[in-house]
Amino acid sequence: MIIGRIDEQEILKDTLDSKSAEFLVVYGRRRIGKTHLIKEYFNDSFSFYFTGLVKTSMDKHLKIFDDTLKEYGYQKKEKSKDWFDAFRKLKDFIENGDIVRDPYSNKIVIFLDEAPWMDTARSDFRSALDYFWNSYASRKDDLVLIVCGSATSWIIDNLLSDRGGFYNRVTRKIHLLPFSLKECEEYCRVNGIAFTRKQIIESYMIFGGIPFYLKLIDKRLSLDQNVDALLFNEKGQLYHEYDNLLNSLFVHSEKYAEILRMLSKNKGGLRRQELSENKKIGNGEGLTKALNELEQCGFIRKYQDYTQSKQNHNYQLIDPFMIFSYRFLDERKYKSWLKYIHTPSYYSWLGNAFETVCLIHSEKIKDKLRISGIESNEYSFRTKNVQIDLIIDRKDDVINLCEIKYTSEPFRIDEGYNLELQNKIGELRDNIRKDKAIHMTMISLNGIVHNEYSHIVINEITGDDLF
Repeated sequence: MIIGRIDEQEILKDTLDSKSAEFLVVYGRRRIGKTHLIKEYFNDSFSFYFTGLVKTSMDKHLKIFDDTLKEYGYQKKEKSKDWFDAFRKLKDFIENGDIVRDPYSNKIVIFLDEAPWMDTARSDFRSALDYFWNSYASRKDDLVLIVCGSATSWIIDNLLSDRGGFYNRVTRKIHLLPFSLKECEEYCRVNGIAFTRKQIIESYMIFGGIPFYLKLIDKRLSLDQNVDALLFNEKGQLYHEYDNLLNSLFVHSEKYAEILRMLSKNKGGLRRQELSENKKIGNGEGLTKALNELEQCGFIRKYQDYTQSKQNHNYQLIDPFMIFSYRFLDERKYKSWLKYIHTPSYYSWLGNAFETVCLIHSEKIKDKLRISGIESNEYSFRTKNVQIDLIIDRKDDVINLCEIKYTSEPFRIDEGYNLELQNKIGELRDNIRKDKAIHMTMISLNGIVHNEYSHIVINEITGDDLF
């Protein structure tokens, strides 16, 4: 059963409907559901399926590859000496074996899962895969090759950005992202998890819409009890998750971890120059590569401060699970999540985490504002006097100044806060074109209290609208 993933399923359908050979690359962070999506869509019925194993030698991989070919019906028993030999046998099996075809399209579907783990030192796996595709598979109009992997840097460097044998060879790609709030709600409904929308938003602040994490939720427990059991109990299934996450995605992950650690301490993000001043990070192509890959994985976003030149960008940590991990799991001041609740650190995190959820769901905010069809840019805005985390600068000469608040009850604008909002409008007005209208937009979990000060708000967006 596939929850959501509508666009991705459309890509898979187009791949099968194609009249030519297709090379599909599926990538995304660990636990995101890549294998589940492909297996479920094809009902686990492939012409050939093989998965790489972490920290496994080439000889062991080749033995398992040969054994898997036999399971699919390949009759010849000679051992593969290298990956070129293994792909030669796969070609022979496709040409001469009693091969299973996709019942919908009659295509031959080859699925190589966790391919980066097959590319061990001096294995020549990439060259063999390159030769298999370019010399044979690319000429078979009835063949679909699917290559999947969590090691994003390997996928980008060796397949998507390669200037060698794979240059322009990948015909389609799926960059699988975390569930949206709507998809999380559907998952909870299908699996009998009785969370309210408020609890789904709060779970998103912690688990970030990662399907595998949602799968671990015990529906008999409250959200806070689940967090305690999964993340703070030493026997919990996610107790070491944030330590292992970067290692599974990136080679030499220490630099990536240091970048994220620096960004976790700066809510609004940092500029490249500020990051490069850290000796553990450095500068040059290594930093460029790391920032690009962290952005590709969805851990960070690159955005422009409205007051800065177009050449300057900020980098901001926007992955909820990593934000939560660096805030509460890095040192584990308390051994129970329940002890953090209602502390100043907890309330500070709540506000920041809700802002992150809103940033991730900015398209839903645009839908509510009925501007999804209008070209726009999103910025932060900071001066010595004010800080605005999100402004939406629209081509129809309107700027939405977005204030984001997380409160259990409808948010009340009092006289003091009204003056603060007026000050922000005035400061923004001094820094934009005079023909731009400013629409104060309040984003809050449960709306606002309508009183004598609330008229300053032109657009009101609630937690429900993020779904």
